[in-house]
Amino acid sequence: MKIIKSGLGVMAFLLFASFAVKNPTKEKLQPIEKTGEVGLNIGDTAPELEFSNPEGKTLKLSDLRGKVVLIDFWASWCGPCRRENPNVVSAHEKYSKAKFKEAKGFEVFSVSLDKSKDKWIAAIKQDNLDWKWHISDLGGWSSKPAQIYNVRSIPMSILIDQDGVILAKNLRGQYLHMALDELVESF
Repeated sequence: MKIIKSGLGVMAFLLFASFAVKNPTKEKLQPIEKTGEVGLNIGDTAPELEFSNPEGKTLKLSDLRGKVVLIDFWASWCGPCRRENPNVVSAHEKYSKAKFKEAKGFEVFSVSLDKSKDKWIAAIKQDNLDWKWHISDLGGWSSKPAQIYNVRSIPMSILIDQDGVILAKNLRGQYLHMALDELVESF
């Protein structure tokens, strides 16, 4: 009986230790090896997104090449997303004026999983998401962007470099700012 209890304790510790070490929100950005592949892993080139903004104009993620970009999956009905939005707004305000080591600025590319255009537009205004890069196909969880990026929960974010290569995933709160600080030359 003691062996089983200690074995479970060791398994629980190893599970916790594994999560703690791999949690991307607590690690510094590491030098990455670019794979040259389009995919969803760190080092891959982020898949293209080409969808309509609230006014019906088609926007493409690749139009932001040359800049560091935070791809931010969210929805107006998502409480955790709405609570994270002030942090994203703060990052946009701070880093859109920064000089980056290799990139020509910073942008947020917001991808909404809303089904209601009116609620989506209202949330953009209410949360002061003042950047122009907002897209949605109004498909909710079944939306094409969510399928392309294998989105299973929100908020979800992906930080890409000036070449569209994935640097980090799910950076929230101070960890988003810390990651961006590593890419900045000066303010």
